[in-house]
Amino acid sequence: MQHKKVILFDLDGTITQSEEGILNSIIYTLKKYGREVPEKNKLKQFIGPPLHESFMRMMGVDEAEGYRAVDVYREYYATKGIFENEMYEGIPELLLSLVKKGCKIALATSKPQKYAAQILAYFKIDRHFDSITGAFMDGTRTDKKEIIEHVLSIYTESEKADLVMIGDRRHDIIGAVFHNVDSIGVTYGYGSKEELDEAGATKLVSSVSELKALLLK
Repeated sequence: MQHKKVILFDLDGTITQSEEGILNSIIYTLKKYGREVPEKNKLKQFIGPPLHESFMRMMGVDEAEGYRAVDVYREYYATKGIFENEMYEGIPELLLSLVKKGCKIALATSKPQKYAAQILAYFKIDRHFDSITGAFMDGTRTDKKEIIEHVLSIYTESEKADLVMIGDRRHDIIGAVFHNVDSIGVTYGYGSKEELDEAGATKLVSSVSELKALLLK
């Protein structure tokens, strides 16, 4: 992986440990709907996939209601949940090392692009990113296949062999496989080794330090 020139990073579960803010926002939404709130461990399935799909599964509602639930979720997330968040140890150093090496760093997240940019700025790591690609606020462009497709349209001068997608959930890996891009599954996030293996991750790492060694060795 040392020859990779364009490094695509997922956000939640890869760069930041965003569990607290996301789960609090989900709990807020379920309470607004008068639904029973499961244990937090069961709610962790929400971290990674498009939110409207998760609400559809959990509450047994149609797509339109799933999107309305996302609007309720944002009532809490946009003002409080977004900052109930912390970076994984070693991420700033990894990003700086990649930039010094001459790599382009691209954010590729299913989180709304507006929120993703705010989070990178909040942690003062936005300067390391060459591009930020996320979902639109209307709920479109949430699929990782679409996200990666947009990133590829930015780096048209790079061969696919020069790119790698780094993420913690199967959606990140499936999107990369769809576009014939190598991927690194990080098991320190919210997805399991089995999930990432089954999705077809090119490599697996269990820590940020292991990820750094793989990219910079």
